[in-house]
Amino acid sequence: MENQVESSLIVGPDDPVPAGEATLLGLQHVLAMDVYVPPIILAGMMAMGAADSTGLLQSTFLAAGIGTILQTCFFMKMPVSQGPSFVPLGAAAGVVMASGGLKGNGMATLLGALVVGAIVLVLLGLSGAFQKIINTLVPAVVGGTIITCVGLSLIPSALNDNIFEATGNIYQNIELASITALTLLICVAISIRFPRVQKLFKTGSIVIALLVGTLVSASMGRFDWKSVADSAWFSFPQRTMLHWGISFNLTSILTFIIIYAILTTETTGTWFAMGAVTNHKITSRQWNHGIIGEGLSCLVAALAGTTPVTGYSTNAGVISITGVASKRVFIAAGSWFIVLGFFAKLSAFLAAIPAPVIGGVFAIITVTIMLNGLNVIRQQQTGESDLYIIGLPIILTLALVLLPSKVTNAAPQMIQYLLGSPIAVAAITAIVLNLFMPSRHNKLA
Repeated sequence: MENQVESSLIVGPDDPVPAGEATLLGLQHVLAMDVYVPPIILAGMMAMGAADSTGLLQSTFLAAGIGTILQTCFFMKMPVSQGPSFVPLGAAAGVVMASGGLKGNGMATLLGALVVGAIVLVLLGLSGAFQKIINTLVPAVVGGTIITCVGLSLIPSALNDNIFEATGNIYQNIELASITALTLLICVAISIRFPRVQKLFKTGSIVIALLVGTLVSASMGRFDWKSVADSAWFSFPQRTMLHWGISFNLTSILTFIIIYAILTTETTGTWFAMGAVTNHKITSRQWNHGIIGEGLSCLVAALAGTTPVTGYSTNAGVISITGVASKRVFIAAGSWFIVLGFFAKLSAFLAAIPAPVIGGVFAIITVTIMLNGLNVIRQQQTGESDLYIIGLPIILTLALVLLPSKVTNAAPQMIQYLLGSPIAVAAITAIVLNLFMPSRHNKLA
């Protein structure tokens, strides 16, 4: 696998990239990440008005940017991007509503729980325990399985949420997604066929595809120019902890400590995926520093007034497609997020890109993540027990993705949080099976 990964990378994590090129490629990562979707969903769940919704969106961008730079430069020191997870949304809305809603003490109680949970993550990294947990519980076959399940769990979301069930005419949605995906494939094919233009068509393939898809959507009348025109050019985030305040409630804190544990399991899968695609073995020091950075990113998010920002798996797929793994590009992506946190009109423009356009690229990205996981597994000499360690988490991932919502809603609240994270369930299943079934212990870290 090493030769394959090395040959697929045009630019390695520590390779220099000119500032202008890094800026453009950083924007490409931002465009491929649907970072604006979770805060928009949460705003709808809590019936937020326009001002509160805009504030939540700006805070999320700001936290994602700061978290990305913290992880890439100082803690994980890998090309890692932070973004909001879908997992805490139901719990966040529940805590807010149970504590008096937006007009009561709801947001203050939520932010208090988020702050405590983030501090717990930082203490876990400082103790050095996180790396020991990974070394003990996650050999190569388990890590490869987790990576595979990360990609697999995202495929239905890319197709359903962004294309088949997105707003608008379904036939137009399919057409837009197909045009965007086809443009991406043409760019990659050109880069392979004509190596001299590889730098343009491979590294810029996602930007080109999204640009073409956006132009086609505009010609169909599917691009919302009004939302862009109505937004302000510049504004400071107005809905931070200074606005909402902070309050501590034991039940809410315990709830979010459990959710942080689930998020950490997901993030571990993201780091494995990034390590696989960049051909980098994560060191013991990186594991512990990474979880400290994760905790600090979530702490920044809470102070900014939004839900946790954690490691985003989408970016591993972007690197697989573009061949660019430079940390400078990820620093640029973090800088773009910070810019979006203050320039509301630019945020509105990116948010106006139709979901099917994003879905056309997102679907291909998710497949590349899954295939990187299978590549890790392929390098192992699997025995009979390993087939179950690999197979059952994949089955559970699909089962939870396809699980009817009425079944999830009938489960106890804590179980609902777990059912809402197929990656966490798959990871726990793989780890438990590896412990209780005869298996080798080839460590990933």
